[in-house]
Amino acid sequence: MEIPRLLDGRLKFRHLLLVDALVRQGTVVGAAAELHVTQPAATRSLHELEDILGVPLFERGPRGVTATVFGQAFTQHARAVLAQLNQAGRHVVELAEADRGTAVVGTHLAGSNVLLPRAIAALKREHPYLTVVVREATPEALLLDLEAGRVDMIVGRLTAPSGEGMLRRTLYDESVELVVGASHALAARAEVTLTELLDHPWIVPGPQTVLRREVEELFARSGLGLPHNRVETTSFLTVRQLLLETDVVAVLPGLIVRDDTRLARLPVRLEQVGHSVGLTVSATRTLSPSAQALIRSLEETAAHMTPPHVSGADAGASGAEHP
Repeated sequence: MEIPRLLDGRLKFRHLLLVDALVRQGTVVGAAAELHVTQPAATRSLHELEDILGVPLFERGPRGVTATVFGQAFTQHARAVLAQLNQAGRHVVELAEADRGTAVVGTHLAGSNVLLPRAIAALKREHPYLTVVVREATPEALLLDLEAGRVDMIVGRLTAPSGEGMLRRTLYDESVELVVGASHALAARAEVTLTELLDHPWIVPGPQTVLRREVEELFARSGLGLPHNRVETTSFLTVRQLLLETDVVAVLPGLIVRDDTRLARLPVRLEQVGHSVGLTVSATRTLSPSAQALIRSLEETAAHMTPPHVSGADAGASGAEHP
């Protein structure tokens, strides 16, 4: 197969945007709506791109389109090009406006409620005109955003080592606790068993998270199944309000409840349920000065959050990534 000539003027940036949108949306209609073009225009652009490359990029089906092996490979490169262009534009702005750049960070439950707010507050004290954009989403969606340059970094739980174009670094280690409201009947108990907690309603992480699988394994080791009376969410605002207003038992990272006097930890040891909170960035993209400043603030803030029993060397070791 002859190598396609991608620099002869036929390939347009709209082609790159289209394949990215098609993979994420799964339909031509959805991709066209996202790009603010008509469906025939999107279909025509896809045909143009497939003619340029000489291979089918998507399989058409009754429910939408699915990327072929060629489409998956080309989309990965398209996202890398788009990410570099996004970075180039922001870099020019930062050079022109000095300390008025923008850092975009993606996050989810484990990193968004303690570490990130503190790091942003510290950053804004030093750089008041630097804009920080926080995007909360599932780990899978955030990784796609990172790959395409829509976020500079992800802050959250680590569950996989560096690789596949991503660099991951542990910022601190954190335990997971069983939590109730301070007025809960069990809050003052010196001893509680997992079995008796089954009589209470629970809040557990959603099934797409690693923490959920660990909670299921915790119950299985005790010969128990998940509580039937449960709510599944990773929204901390929802979890906290339910803890304050009902008698639910929730599974939460320990730092989230450490300084909250309206919540209480239950004396149930979860030794095999814990995680590292860390940072994920692209291995192939140079970060803007604004993003680098936020990373420094995250590292400095995390250094003061490490539990006393974790050494500095352990806290800085390489880790892995996301619920």
